[in-house]
Amino acid sequence: MTVRLHIEVEGSGPAVVLAHGFGGSARNFGPQTRVLRSRFRVVRYDARGHARSEAPDDPAAYSPELAVADMGQALDAASAAEAVVVGLSMGAVTALRFALTHPERVRGLVLAAFPPDVRDGRGFGAVAEAFAAAIERDGLEAAGAAFVWGPAAGLDAAAARLVRQGFLEHPPHGLAHTLRGVLAVQPPLEELAAQLTGLAIPTLVIVGADDRACLDPSHFLARTLSKADLVVLADAGHVVNLAQPAAFNGALLDFLARVAC
Repeated sequence: MTVRLHIEVEGSGPAVVLAHGFGGSARNFGPQTRVLRSRFRVVRYDARGHARSEAPDDPAAYSPELAVADMGQALDAASAAEAVVVGLSMGAVTALRFALTHPERVRGLVLAAFPPDVRDGRGFGAVAEAFAAAIERDGLEAAGAAFVWGPAAGLDAAAARLVRQGFLEHPPHGLAHTLRGVLAVQPPLEELAAQLTGLAIPTLVIVGADDRACLDPSHFLARTLSKADLVVLADAGHVVNLAQPAAFNGALLDFLARVAC
């Protein structure tokens, strides 16, 4: 089921696709785009159900397979046969699925803040139904305060304001359908181990040292993928590219120099 996506393409050169996390948008990769666009063709897009992209009413329009198709649509819009694919959190799950489905289109893979699966009991996937129900029952403001930027999130006041501002731009039903149709069905990485071992694509795994929920899956990916390197950034939480943009950009540029130039 094809939907209209908000897609931005800047710069010229080898293509780099940036896929944001749940509740985010293409805007979350501003610090990376400003650095990359002088040497690369940077492709950013809002996931279906988010921000400026279409948000179908039908829950069946949200699935991991459709998220993979959307990533392909973004590459096609940039006339890119292949790209280095960068994903953060939910975007990292989609990036990995895209690489497993279309390895011929992936020159390199960057998996940032890869989330735990539902069985792990942590992260948005583990509370997807409760979160989706809260959005439908109480609205984005109340649900966001409970699940995203409230006291349990550990954000300072400035970060909480920015997160809230971005979160409230999304259509509520799009987020609820994404929680149930995409995040709640993420399989355990152990079930993908055989496929991961055979994925011969250069990969960079990045995680914040303070992102406790994502440390285990990041280490598992680094051990299991045959061509993976792991970078753990100090003083960074889940949104690692915004928490430590200079360090994140440095690691990304080093990786791109090896695989994209």
